[in-house]
Amino acid sequence: MERTPEQRARELLAQMTLDEKIYQVTSDMLFDVDASYEENRNPLFGSYRNPGHFMHYRRETPASPAEVTQQINADVRRSIDAQPHHIPPIENGEALHGAQWGMGTNFPQPIALASSFDPEMVGRVADAIGKECAVVGVRQVFSPVVNLARDCRWGRTVETYGEDVLLSSDMGAAMCRGLQQNGVIATPKHFADNYAAGGRDSNYSETSERTMREVFLPPFKACFDAGAQSVMAAYNAWEGVPCSANPRLLTDILRGEWGFDGFVVSDYCGVEGMHSAHRVASSDARAAAMALKAGLDVILPFDRFDTVKEALDKGYITEEELDKNVLRILTAKFRLGLFDAPYRDPAAADALVRCRSHRTLALEAARETIILLKNEGVLPLDKAKVRRVGVFGQSADRIPIGSNYSGPYGTPWQGADAPTPLEALRAYLGGETEIVYGESADVETLAPTCDVNLYFAAIVEGEGSDRSDLRLPSVTVHKNRAGDGGLIVDEASQEIKENQEEAILRLCKADPNAVIVLQNGAPIDMTAWIGQPGAVIEAWYAGEQGAKALAEILFGETNPSAKLPICIPKSVGQLPLFYACKPSGRGYAYCDDDGKPLYPFGYGLSYTTFSLENAAIEIAESGVGIACDVTNTGARAGTQVVQLYLASHDCDVVARGHAGRSALSRFARLRRRPPA
Repeated sequence: MERTPEQRARELLAQMTLDEKIYQVTSDMLFDVDASYEENRNPLFGSYRNPGHFMHYRRETPASPAEVTQQINADVRRSIDAQPHHIPPIENGEALHGAQWGMGTNFPQPIALASSFDPEMVGRVADAIGKECAVVGVRQVFSPVVNLARDCRWGRTVETYGEDVLLSSDMGAAMCRGLQQNGVIATPKHFADNYAAGGRDSNYSETSERTMREVFLPPFKACFDAGAQSVMAAYNAWEGVPCSANPRLLTDILRGEWGFDGFVVSDYCGVEGMHSAHRVASSDARAAAMALKAGLDVILPFDRFDTVKEALDKGYITEEELDKNVLRILTAKFRLGLFDAPYRDPAAADALVRCRSHRTLALEAARETIILLKNEGVLPLDKAKVRRVGVFGQSADRIPIGSNYSGPYGTPWQGADAPTPLEALRAYLGGETEIVYGESADVETLAPTCDVNLYFAAIVEGEGSDRSDLRLPSVTVHKNRAGDGGLIVDEASQEIKENQEEAILRLCKADPNAVIVLQNGAPIDMTAWIGQPGAVIEAWYAGEQGAKALAEILFGETNPSAKLPICIPKSVGQLPLFYACKPSGRGYAYCDDDGKPLYPFGYGLSYTTFSLENAAIEIAESGVGIACDVTNTGARAGTQVVQLYLASHDCDVVARGHAGRSALSRFARLRRRPPA
């Protein structure tokens, strides 16, 4: 009879020395993949940050997929050869919207993917990402982020699927299925409530258990139900206990209630933070013991062998307790097939990564993620009538991928056939149309001479870049995160060269039909200028093919269908703001503000119109079915996201929702052509 992965793991565990066990719960990461790499890499650790993430640094030409595969194969071979029981390591990395070991296909950022309201499409994106990770030997990724973004000052809003429990659950589950079916361990993060009031990243959680269970835990549960075999603990504390060593989260709920049988990893240096930041442990050794005993299994990212060894020597943790952690890790490795097929084919990597079908999928995904927020009859543009286009704003000449988790360490992401908006417009319109890329100082002179004027706004955001002001940043704004804990995101720096709000107002005065294009990862305060332009597009960071999709939408080749996965507030004073809040006894308005968002969750325009009629409800033992007729009443083919909301009455406790609108119950994308 064939042995199960757990049986094989138990047999191996019984033969291992204590040192071997310690190496399995610890890991390492080396930034310099150079001549010193082989000497500095200790092959005994059980988990490594894959070298592909660092191989491109300081090189004139980025490493190819084949080169990355060869390096990872060499790492794996050295580990297998060096260890007494030939245990292969797990090579891990990031994959929030693309395989981040190098120059893999770059898909729209998660907040943009959520705007599609299309889990099936997101599942295909995840499948492509999983294939591009597995083919080079990256077998675990720290993705997806299923924390809810209910205060968009949080710099990591771009990494999320927005504010809604169901939408985040469905998108996270689709991502996990796509990754796991390719033999890549999905690791949803950050378990479980990763930011605090004011959008402050990784700050103490004051969330009640009721809210935790209603709001922040369900997306994680959906990921585990979809097959995720790992989870990353959050930096912050909940109910006074750091999440990295919180037995309520990591043992009682995760394993006891949910039956999770995978393994838990720390966020980078999260265990050490229990000593240095939270100050609940008197030493790193005590912190490591607390975490391992509470249910955390792998300490990331640097060598902590001596720390765990000290914890064992001083009796903070026993070998029998450590065995539980090691067993979970070994079981995962046997399930993954690492012992049976540890190496990958470099030629296959070169053939697969950024292949035609993946780049085509990136374009398809981008088409579904760009939102039309405002349109005063300006869009779509008529390609036959446009002969001169004015383009303004510094993000017009950048590939719309965002700086957050978009490329390898120290090297900007790059790929053939990945245009900037400026390049995409030139290619789309051809040589007969003149495109003028102007400075804002020349708006009054250039704009009146153009048939259409576009302004591409820029924003500074991402991990370590929480915001207190939601307006478009102005002159001299500069953000450099060097030394701010950005171990993987690298030094995210950007300088805004102009007062963007002023530039938009001046452009709209010169041309009231101007189109504003937002390329960002979180809501922007548009109150000062939203009444002026003829159209506004929320393009997000739509990925490597996003500029092509944007050109198609501007000229009507593609009809926009995306919807907001998060409310856009009128000002920062309304935050936190989300639709599925619990009802108030008195209302939500301010003395100078009605409390409503500028644009609500689920909002998004189209170039056509739809009617929803003949709604019917069917109640059965298996559930409740709701159906309606959807008719395209306009002149263009289009897609409509039908959204269903539920409100509760006569409840034992106060339920979420107000004004008849509660938690999103279900949604569906329907493509409809106009009547003949």
